[in-house]
This record gives sequence, structure tokens and C-alpha cells, in this order.
Amino acid sequence: MARELTRDERKKIRGLVTGMCANYDSETGLCLPLDCPCYMLNKWWTGAYCRYFRRSVLPLNPALETALLEEGPAPGLRPCTVCGRPFLPMGRQAYCSEACKAEGNRKKSRERMRKMRRKTEGPCYVLPSGKA
Repeated sequence: MARELTRDERKKIRGLVTGMCANYDSETGLCLPLDCPCYMLNKWWTGAYCRYFRRSVLPLNPALETALLEEGPAPGLRPCTVCGRPFLPMGRQAYCSEACKAEGNRKKSRERMRKMRRKTEGPCYVLPSGKA
């Protein structure tokens, strides 16, 4: 599943292409074998990569390699605790929408009330022994 590249990932890709790729011509900005603009410089999504870049240049930055080639949600995305859909949280946000937030709060409230009722099961008031 493809995802959008983060700003930092795009910056690292650009640095690898312009600094380490043997097929990149810095004077013209072209890919030498293809004689066209470098495909990797305008990359916005994960998925298809230049074969030479993936095999020869990307292993120079192992952290970037694992981030790009590993399946999963984008860095910084968190799954919603109710529906499981990935979203970009603001602070400690746990839900993707107001509807999921309301459902999550309803579930928490139900569980809290069940727990409280379990604590108070039995007689309403127990007289201390020796007084009666």
C-alpha cells in the first residue's frame, strides 16, 4: 500500500540522488541512461522506485531504506482506537473523528460503571459486629 512521503524523507531522497547517484547529471538535472529528468527527485509517494536507486543508492542510508521499503503506516500516523483507521494525531489524540471519540467515550463510561457496580454488589449496608 502506497503512502505519501514525509518532508524529511523527500529531503533525504533528494540528497542521496544529487550526491551519490552515478546516473544523475548535476549540470543538466537529467538521468543519464534515460535522458530525461530524474524520476526520484519528483517522488511524492512510496511504491515504484528507480531500480538503480533502490539497489545501489538507497542502502547507503539504512534508516531511510527501512522506512521506504517496509509496509505499514507512515511515520507519525496512529491507528484510531475505535475504527483502526490511521490518522495524524494532534498531541495525545486517540480518535480519528468526533464520531469515534463519542463512541470511545461511551465504551469507557460503560466499563467504568460496570466496575463501580461490581464493587458495590451485595447488601447495601453491613452493620459492624457487636452492635445490634
